Amino acid sequence: MPTGHVARRRSAFVVLGLTVLAVVVVAFLKAPEPVAPLVSSGLPTSYQSAEAELRQQALPDPGVAPAIVVYSREDGGALTQVDRTAVSARASALAPLGVGEQPLQPAYSPDGTVAVVAVPVDTTGDTAAEVAQLRTTAAADLPDGLRAQVTGGPAFGADLAAVFDGADITLLAATASVVAVLLLITYRSPWLWLVPLLVVGVTEQVTTKVVALVAPHFGIVVDPSSAGITSVLVFGAATDYALLLIARYRDRLRSDESRFEAMQEALRRTAEPILASAGTVILALLTLLLAQEENLRGLGFSAAIGVLLAMVSALVVLPAALVVFGRGLFWPFVPRVGDEPREGKFWGRVGEAVRRRPMAVGSGAVAVLVVLALGGVGLSVGLSQTEQFRVKPESVLGQETLASAFPAGESAPAAVMTDPASVDAVVAAATAVPGVVSARPGPASAEVAQVNVVLSASPGSEASYDQVRALRDAVGAVPGADAVVGGEVAQRLDQRDAALRDTTVVVPLVLLLVAVVLVLLLRSLLAPVLLVATVLGTYFAAVGASWFVFQHVLGYPALDTTVLLLSFLFLVALGVDYNIFLSTRAREEALLTNTRDGMLTALRATGGVITSAGILLAAVFAVLGVLPLIALAQIGTIVCVGVLLDTLLVRTVLVPALAFLLGERFWWPSRVDGRDAGASSLEHEPAPVP
Repeated sequence: MPTGHVARRRSAFVVLGLTVLAVVVVAFLKAPEPVAPLVSSGLPTSYQSAEAELRQQALPDPGVAPAIVVYSREDGGALTQVDRTAVSARASALAPLGVGEQPLQPAYSPDGTVAVVAVPVDTTGDTAAEVAQLRTTAAADLPDGLRAQVTGGPAFGADLAAVFDGADITLLAATASVVAVLLLITYRSPWLWLVPLLVVGVTEQVTTKVVALVAPHFGIVVDPSSAGITSVLVFGAATDYALLLIARYRDRLRSDESRFEAMQEALRRTAEPILASAGTVILALLTLLLAQEENLRGLGFSAAIGVLLAMVSALVVLPAALVVFGRGLFWPFVPRVGDEPREGKFWGRVGEAVRRRPMAVGSGAVAVLVVLALGGVGLSVGLSQTEQFRVKPESVLGQETLASAFPAGESAPAAVMTDPASVDAVVAAATAVPGVVSARPGPASAEVAQVNVVLSASPGSEASYDQVRALRDAVGAVPGADAVVGGEVAQRLDQRDAALRDTTVVVPLVLLLVAVVLVLLLRSLLAPVLLVATVLGTYFAAVGASWFVFQHVLGYPALDTTVLLLSFLFLVALGVDYNIFLSTRAREEALLTNTRDGMLTALRATGGVITSAGILLAAVFAVLGVLPLIALAQIGTIVCVGVLLDTLLVRTVLVPALAFLLGERFWWPSRVDGRDAGASSLEHEPAPVP
């Protein structure tokens, strides 16, 4: 393989020197201004909520949105006269902080337990600072027992931004710590783990800068959550590739006197599976460019760049770094020529046990997956705005207080954008819709007018979605109105519909890509079908097991709209890594003996590295749980569970059982057995254990 050139004595130093130079150049390049999303939801204007938000920009003061200051007693009782006097005083103090010079008047709930002051805020500036000032002013000089909570769109935006303040450092530190500990445990060397960790860490930082440099030129929007997932993916993928390479390198050091020749041979045998694996993951991630949500397209773009750089670092930079330091990196377990591999005995015993009773073991593995998948019965998709955070910020608590005293939909009214001449007709049509509490004209300009509609159903509930659909039908039927319905509830409904559409497009395409890569790599039709089926089984089992935990342990009401798609993408794309690592080694060995012996040898040889890689990848994705957003915690949990299932059950038990049952038919229509050995370009080597 051409990659072997990087492992030569002079080439290694040249590669490292050029790498340092490239990193320095990239670090000092100035990134262009990031692309701002057209609308906050990232949806195309074919969805009514996005079109409505776009039309709102034609209203007077389009950058102004209300921050809602909610006053209530901590014991939930009615506001006293002293409380009401304090609320009026605070309203006067809040007025100078808002846009315009009109005085602010408190509004009281019918039961007298909650007072509301709406403060118009300019969202084109430093919204977080404005919200912080509002919160300080609103809470000043209050009587004992009276509390102030600031909610509304600007407050939600500020709280969401606060979630990611310093989150990149926290995520990077947690991920690097997990990788460092697991590498130290894997290699039991005080030095070896430092090399891959340094290479992977630099790769992650370069990825962040390259994405910032390139994305604006393609009109790609990369939000903080996408950047966080990309960092985790780069750490996981790059470390997986490093484990595979180091395992082969250590093995060759037991056969070759020269560490440079050992690395060249290790690269020759690992380049193909790493290229195939990374290529599959990159293609799978690029399918997200077909998604309708901007954040998904941004994630696909940035993550694909990350995996590409992870592959390059594993095949170019890491080999050079390893050979420069020599065998001493493995101290105190330095591999010497003629040493017998210490690893592999456990996985050899596992393989023998599976080989003796492949039908029983395989059936048991399938039964485990089915039982876990049943945990997904009753799964619900769609989190409301208030359900996005693991720890509720003030904006969520304020909205809950508001919803407890006013009609459920008061906190998230629908915004109907229409022609100004049709306002009265739209109000009449909206009022006639079952579930509409009120419909009132809002701000207007010469081009467009807004009608604010309060729904009776709780925002984010299925009933609220039904009411939005009915409202859209009603106002859409008004002649000449050209009315569209937006607002928080409508946006959530559209995002759920977009996620369903994206799933129906991306999932079949990813499965097709994975199958094609496996067919080309294994030169078989049956084996790829079986391997893809095991990956699908792993996915459904992971979702079922995770949903059971979310519902019965953590109390999450639903999955976020993008969780199923992204967890599928990561599990299938990353799961193919282990398919490729195991099946390519099994085919390589089968060419020398037969399929059953080849699979046993492959399991003995790769069991350790696949297990280490899987546990490490699972732990890395679990790190997403350090972020306060439920969606990221859900993705991390599902991928973590799925990778562990794939590593400990599917790839080490179920797939070998299928190969033992089918024998040479596993590679149908190819014929792969010892009789093909003479035709194979692969020279025989012992079946060492990485």
